[in-house]
Amino acid sequence: MTTTTDGRSIDLTRDEQGRRYRASVDGRVIGEAEFLLTHDLVVFTQTEVDPDFEGQGVGTTLVRWALDDARRRGYGVVASCPFVRSQLALHAEEDVDLKHGPRT
Repeated sequence: MTTTTDGRSIDLTRDEQGRRYRASVDGRVIGEAEFLLTHDLVVFTQTEVDPDFEGQGVGTTLVRWALDDARRRGYGVVASCPFVRSQLALHAEEDVDLKHGPRT
């Protein structure tokens, strides 16, 4: 179970129609990672976290979960969102399989 720093449970979901991953606490959406989708690629365009929850690991938790979901679905990833790009850079070895384009 994933929690905020103050111990509240974070629910993570994928909104297929809205093209976003969501993080919620007590039924309230507190974070979203928006994406575009092709047949083999997820393009992350923007990540936002409610200011009341910034600094509690919500964005990191949400993006790591979204990247794992892309991996499970067999998608490559392009990060036009700076936050997603930073997560990919921090976990470059772990996320090498998500890299879109030629692999070395």
